[in-house]
Amino acid sequence: MGKDWIKQALTATGAMRLAARFNDRGAVILMYHSVRDEPQRAARTLGGISHSTQVFRGQMELIARKYSPVSLGDVLRFVREEKDLPVRPVAVTFDDGYADNHEVAMPILNHVGVPAAFYVTVDCVENKKPPWPARLRYAFHETTKMIWRETGSQTWELKTAAQRESAYLKACDECCQLSGDAQERFVAGIEMELSPAIPETDRPRMMTWDHVRALAKAGHLMGSHTMTHPNMAYLGEQDLRREFAESKRKLEEVLNSPVIHFSYPCPALSPHWTERTVEMSRQIAYQTAVTADGGLVRRRDNPLCLRRIRPTKEVSGLRWNLECAFVGRAM
Repeated sequence: MGKDWIKQALTATGAMRLAARFNDRGAVILMYHSVRDEPQRAARTLGGISHSTQVFRGQMELIARKYSPVSLGDVLRFVREEKDLPVRPVAVTFDDGYADNHEVAMPILNHVGVPAAFYVTVDCVENKKPPWPARLRYAFHETTKMIWRETGSQTWELKTAAQRESAYLKACDECCQLSGDAQERFVAGIEMELSPAIPETDRPRMMTWDHVRALAKAGHLMGSHTMTHPNMAYLGEQDLRREFAESKRKLEEVLNSPVIHFSYPCPALSPHWTERTVEMSRQIAYQTAVTADGGLVRRRDNPLCLRRIRPTKEVSGLRWNLECAFVGRAM
């Protein structure tokens, strides 16, 4: 209670805004995934990455009212020193490509005048299947089996929620290093061993290509989130190039326009990007790439490894995190 009161007092009095004037100007990029009326209903697949419609609307209204909404294109020109940004600029991004991005988030964004960048996991949209972390989470947490035999020889007990979570995280460590057909075989094998695939009633719906085109037509930026959502830092050269280049090619074909924005998946293990991946993204002609590393974006930052901030599940919490970011304070 005491800390919350202090936070409210500092933000209400403008003390944080005053302090930000003495900090080097920078921009905040926010990282969202999903917006739903009842996000708890998706917990069995998406975990905690969904925001409620009510909270998301409040957060976008806050950004429109108290901050300066900007696009990823504005941020790119800012880091290249080609453009100044308004005071306390905030860019909004979405990863993965869930249908609710178009159905729920876009109308709110359009209404309050906040532009966003949407990063699409191409194989998931094309084949109408959720990213592999959602499939594995469901398999491990909903199975009736009591053990899982990991590749090799180790056996994991699945008798408690904690044991299931540990086994799930271990499987993620293996799966994130795979892409394409090898990744699909791994996930399908676990689904076959532990439980049926996610039933239609629980399956997170992905956008269609018509949704993708509609977002672009509404003025939002579209970018790649790879083909199959691996940890790019752990891929060999051939798979790395395919994830970068093929996703870009497919999106350009769908949109009939250049795709220059990329978002790194951060499904498991660390790091999730390296100098090697940055160099390849440059070769393939991306101009921005956002990461899951936290912090403010500043002038002369490398646009191919931009930092982002994760939004909280409350409007007041997001405001506090934004104020902290603009004064250069770690959250």
